[in-house]
Amino acid sequence: MTTLAQLRKAALALPEVEETAHFGMVAFTVRGTGFASVTKDRAVQLNLAEPDLDAALADLPAGEQILRGGRPIGLRIPLADINGMALNHLVRRAWFARAPKRLAASVAAADAAAPGAGGDLPTAIGAPATRALAGAGITTLVQVAEFSETELLALHGVGPRALRILADELQRRGLTLG
Repeated sequence: MTTLAQLRKAALALPEVEETAHFGMVAFTVRGTGFASVTKDRAVQLNLAEPDLDAALADLPAGEQILRGGRPIGLRIPLADINGMALNHLVRRAWFARAPKRLAASVAAADAAAPGAGGDLPTAIGAPATRALAGAGITTLVQVAEFSETELLALHGVGPRALRILADELQRRGLTLG
């Protein structure tokens, strides 16, 4: 069973997402365009591109198609009928379907970032931390130094080990975390 808190965490972890209230529902937008909401009866509604919608409907028998003007625009499923991993995936796919193309392309590029591929971040921080930092637009140690430990740890993928490696490398270069 998934909760509103899990949905909120998944949605707000994506770039430029805001939480709003829309017709009495909790809704999530990217640059003013809605991509996910929760109805009063605790069903999540996700705006999905057709291939993602078709796959979700095949995988989630409790899900139903949302139509607007006779055209499929998304999925509606009770929160209780979707597991957290599937919800995280679908929230991300809904975000990609509604985010501006440039923003979506920058996130896709960050997802593909590999340690040592760009900037001067140490490869020892690992792929998840590299992707998390790249997704936040951080590709150099000078940029890392602008952030606090708390801000860096809040990035999904940056853990205590990566933070320690970054702090050690910053210290070696005469820099500290903000």
